[in-house]
Amino acid sequence: MTAYTMFDTALGPCGLAWTERGLAAVEVPAGEATEAALRRRIPAPEPTTPPAPIAALITRIQAHLTGTPDAFTDVPLDPQDIPDFNRRAYDHIRTITPGETTTYGEVAQALGAPGSAQAVGRAMGRNPYPIVVPCHRVLGANGKVGGFSAGAGSVTKLRILSIEGAAPGGQPSLFD
Repeated sequence: MTAYTMFDTALGPCGLAWTERGLAAVEVPAGEATEAALRRRIPAPEPTTPPAPIAALITRIQAHLTGTPDAFTDVPLDPQDIPDFNRRAYDHIRTITPGETTTYGEVAQALGAPGSAQAVGRAMGRNPYPIVVPCHRVLGANGKVGGFSAGAGSVTKLRILSIEGAAPGGQPSLFD
């Protein structure tokens, strides 16, 4: 069974889904569509009061989005149905600390797949765990922001990076 819950953050409503194996999905703020987007990501979700570990994760995400950085590397994930390349990419970007960024090409190089920047971009676009698996910290060549599949797209990506103290391309964001 996959359970889920919704909660408020400084950026708006977020949602978490989990199984007995770990975190199954995160949905970042997309206004009123957040819950519907989360329900589309997971099969037969059941709204549930979160158990203690999920409640603690909610508190950590809320704090992170108000400026108390958290790397979330200890959060167990349920990687069911995630292709191997994507899993390896997610594992790698979990090592990027808040306030730091990398590029799609650098991730591809680290995975031993130089020239696979577009594949990394596709993996980031399919990341079911945004914030916990920090795909927002992966930028295009020359620090270009690139896309973000969650929330309000690149605007949400820039807001999260700004909260973390990162400056894409060495430039302050419009939120600085």
